[in-house]
Amino acid sequence: MKEQEGVIKYQLEHFQKSIDELFSFNEISAWRAIIFRLGLIGKDPDLYENLGFGNISQRLNPKSSQFIISGTQTGHIEYLNSNHYALVIKSSPQENCLQSCGLSQPSSEALTHSVLYNLDSNIQAVIHVHSSEIWRQTAALNLPHVTGDISYGTVEMAIAVENLYQSGKLQQSSVFTMLGHEDGVVSFGKNLEEAATELIKHISLAIANKYQ
Repeated sequence: MKEQEGVIKYQLEHFQKSIDELFSFNEISAWRAIIFRLGLIGKDPDLYENLGFGNISQRLNPKSSQFIISGTQTGHIEYLNSNHYALVIKSSPQENCLQSCGLSQPSSEALTHSVLYNLDSNIQAVIHVHSSEIWRQTAALNLPHVTGDISYGTVEMAIAVENLYQSGKLQQSSVFTMLGHEDGVVSFGKNLEEAATELIKHISLAIANKYQ
């Protein structure tokens, strides 16, 4: 049975309150709009049972363990405002739980984002998209990847991403794929520009390889 897209699987304690005074959303919303226009975040009636896909996050500040992430099922909106984000206050990927606040609940992939932030203080931004070009060219591009038996948004995915990092493969590439999550690709970087640029670069590499 095909897994349903965009379903929150972790235990969530969420406080419904505004976070617009905590963070400037201009940069993250601008980069997300670009990625939306490329079709890497969005909603398509012909894909994933017409549910939204993709998400983006950024540390609250360079030294914080907390992070801002786009809300669940906001994929159909081109430009997000502060109401469409959540602040992840605490996260425990190994225990499958998050604590957050905001006028939207955090994306279903928030656990994966939290793992990356917990592993490396240099990671300041994470982008999860759906790109069939990159995903299908995982082997050809020699990309780090999570194996096909691991589902998105689970403790097993969190552990798999941590193992991938500990293996050293994510020091060689800041883009990896989730083979058990159709078209799932993650990019990260020291800022949003770096994460987005690496993602776009790998799309070009995938397309070029496809037509060799």
